[in-house]
Amino acid sequence: MNHIGILQSALDASSLRQQAISNNISNAETPGYKAKKVVFEDILKKHLSNQTEFAGNRTDARHVMIGKMVQIPTATTVENTETIMQNSGNNVDIDQEMTAMGKNSLWYYTLTQQLNSEFQHLSIAIKGRV
Repeated sequence: MNHIGILQSALDASSLRQQAISNNISNAETPGYKAKKVVFEDILKKHLSNQTEFAGNRTDARHVMIGKMVQIPTATTVENTETIMQNSGNNVDIDQEMTAMGKNSLWYYTLTQQLNSEFQHLSIAIKGRV
């Protein structure tokens, strides 16, 4: 699997997570609202641990496939229906959501820096100089 594809998928997951957290915060007082969270890292870890076979990189549709094609996993949004934080049936913990938002912001920044580094490496490889 290529690094840029994984980073892109992780950035998509982080963006989706930011939307879910924002929705949770904005609905913190909505009766019956159930918090949502985005699951990606566990899916990616499971996917990478199951990847034992080599897969060749096809640069042209006419090339013969080597190994099996590997799909980069995508993020999934899940709803927490098991807990209740308020008498109204709402289960949003605003402190937890604010912490998750800060953590996600740092994660997004780290991913963008890593992606930038990958593109710089490609640029150096193409140009042949720094």
